[in-house]
Amino acid sequence: MQNSTTSGRFRWRIVALLFLATTINYVDRQVLSFTMTDELFRKEMLDLAPNQPLSKEATDRFKVLYGDVDAAFKFAYAIGFLIVGWLIDRIGTRRGFSLGIIIWSIAAVLTTFVQNMSGLRWARTLLGLGEAANFPSSIKTVSEWFPRRERSFANGLFNAGANVGIILTAIAVPYLILHFGWRSSFFVTGVLGFGLLALWWFTYSKPERNKQVSAEELAYIRSDQENEPALKVSWGRLLGYKQTWAFAVGKFMADPIWWFYMSWLPDFFNSNDALDQKLDLKSFGIPFLIIYVVSDAGSVFFGWLSTRFMERGWTANRARKTTMLICALCVVPIFFAAQTSSLTVAIALIALATAAHQGWSANMYTFASDLFPKNVVASVTGIGGMFGAVGGILLALLAGRIITNFGYLPMFIISSCAYLIALIIIHLVLPRLEPVRVEELVDEFV
Repeated sequence: MQNSTTSGRFRWRIVALLFLATTINYVDRQVLSFTMTDELFRKEMLDLAPNQPLSKEATDRFKVLYGDVDAAFKFAYAIGFLIVGWLIDRIGTRRGFSLGIIIWSIAAVLTTFVQNMSGLRWARTLLGLGEAANFPSSIKTVSEWFPRRERSFANGLFNAGANVGIILTAIAVPYLILHFGWRSSFFVTGVLGFGLLALWWFTYSKPERNKQVSAEELAYIRSDQENEPALKVSWGRLLGYKQTWAFAVGKFMADPIWWFYMSWLPDFFNSNDALDQKLDLKSFGIPFLIIYVVSDAGSVFFGWLSTRFMERGWTANRARKTTMLICALCVVPIFFAAQTSSLTVAIALIALATAAHQGWSANMYTFASDLFPKNVVASVTGIGGMFGAVGGILLALLAGRIITNFGYLPMFIISSCAYLIALIIIHLVLPRLEPVRVEELVDEFV
């Protein structure tokens, strides 16, 4: 077996590019969760005068409507996953991802000009449609550029960009709002995507076409992959495989929890009366930096751990599921975050849970590339992402109503249980991670 340290390293530059794309993707989607804590933003979205008091009833109404806006984003995200996954497998990663970046960047900038919750809902819907391109594109890219044994680590690295995006948002967006108003936060972050578009378009290509990839590195990338014919595979055919359903269950159960963290953590720290300290736009930075630096470490560590288990001779089935079990157990204590009065304890519990989620995701993403030929990886990832977004829609529609009526405890209880339940179902559906053979998938060769 070739040693990865002597086979060239250009593929890690590709991971760095995916990391940057994921960072910007998350900056654009995360802006709203911090902006929604701004009192002037809430008043404008509710059509209230700037000098009009923001009553508890108005605040509760805003949270319910915010949950509906969040659900609209996720609905478009779900549809986008299916469309983009299918599109990328047909027109290629370079063009498919470029189209997604264009759409989400336009939507992010347009949010600058919304006047009410209706306008915000439409802008976030367009954003969700475009942002759905990130993960199908990234997972397919990893399947094209890495052998199977390195994929969970590569996925963990680029997925860490999500946490960096949230950290940057927590630091930059409050500053922009406090100094230039809430509209500046959407405009400044939105234009980042256009720079990413240029970098992606002029940098990315498949390894066979890239002149900077040595013959040795290309051989290493292809060392455990068979030559695969071009395929046209319908969604109906893919949904006929238990491997697809195992991936979909993992996304359906876990993704909504991550969405909950992204959408509601700023408000949790801003409005939870149980905490001995509350956070606001002036103080979000350090706590969110801690949470998502730890989360970043979890993404990389748990991606590495699965790879390390396989290097020690474990099967992919044992390595992936053991790592995911550890992640699931790390999330369980988070329910106490809604009960403690200590801000420090709440931050620590949430940091542990977000790190475990990112580790879970890094290993879930390898399911698509472990279990299916690379020609259909984007489609499978799109199907799984769609199921994750559907779960997110359901939770988003309930979240605002649950929080205004019962507080945050029910949401954290749901979070603490979701991963263990998901892993049990995955194991029942797919006791062994057996790849689907190419010949099973062929509808027609092109």
